[in-house]
Amino acid sequence: MAGRLAAVTGATGFLGPYIIRALARAGWRLRILARQAPACGAFGDPPIGVVVGDMSNRRALRKLVDSADIVVHAAGLIKAPSRAAFRAVNVDGTANLVRAINDCPSAGHVILVSSMVAREPHLSAYAATKREGEEIVAAALDRRSHGWTTVRPCAVYGPSDKETLAIFRAATYRIFPLPGRRRGRVALIHAADAADAIASLCECSPTGRIFELTDQHVEGYAWPEVVAAIETAIGAKVLALPLPGPVVRAAAVMNIVAARIAGRTPILTLGKVREFLHADWGSAADRLPPPNLWRPQISLDDGFRDTVSWYREQRWLPPVPAPAIKIGG
Repeated sequence: MAGRLAAVTGATGFLGPYIIRALARAGWRLRILARQAPACGAFGDPPIGVVVGDMSNRRALRKLVDSADIVVHAAGLIKAPSRAAFRAVNVDGTANLVRAINDCPSAGHVILVSSMVAREPHLSAYAATKREGEEIVAAALDRRSHGWTTVRPCAVYGPSDKETLAIFRAATYRIFPLPGRRRGRVALIHAADAADAIASLCECSPTGRIFELTDQHVEGYAWPEVVAAIETAIGAKVLALPLPGPVVRAAAVMNIVAARIAGRTPILTLGKVREFLHADWGSAADRLPPPNLWRPQISLDDGFRDTVSWYREQRWLPPVPAPAIKIGG
């Protein structure tokens, strides 16, 4: 089949299917890396070639990128039991991919999907390894044959997102814990908008650039604004409970212990707490892709409503808010 070919890692994660659909709409042929063939219909209608393997399998990576016009590297761990586990995928896996691309002169431009937390690599193992992955692509990719573009999405949410589900679950019980400072700011973006930005960058492939991705509210939201959007989405008022830093850190320690007992990987770690408590996760217009190339389309209110509606359809959330919790006598 003729046409442009996009090779994608991380296609089976949260953001990956959104990227696949955005690329398919733009007319790309698709080839993905996956540990096993995904279920039929997992990405919608587009035909997809599957290379079975993971980020440690160099032979599979070479097969993935061979003759690809664009390589979208979206694979990465957002939670792991140790720094070594983060490094195995976010750093070593990225290095393996770069070697595979350098070994394939027919492979094209690389779009690296990083994270805004890479701005502050001292905060957590996740942030540090995402930043190191960026540095590997910039330093080790053979510039004579391949260019690169890095995107740093802010906090991404949307239907099928399991990691932010706990926030909406708490809100259905009319409670929203505010981590740290009420005046802290956080930028947010719907997964569909983030994927459209990535697909747009695949078209023009600006070389050697790092772009941040946010919704229309580029400077981010104060926590009370986030609470208001949640209230709109669930159709009920919630009680915002400010949690001082020491309380959030104590909760993280308890979560780590509970996760170890249960044999799970905790999402709330001390590193994640440092990310939460960081004062400003906003962005600026000059850090985003040029507006003639891409503009976010989904507002926070619409995005949260879309997400809550999907959660309720899947019965991940109750169909209506739970009764309000009485405070005091």
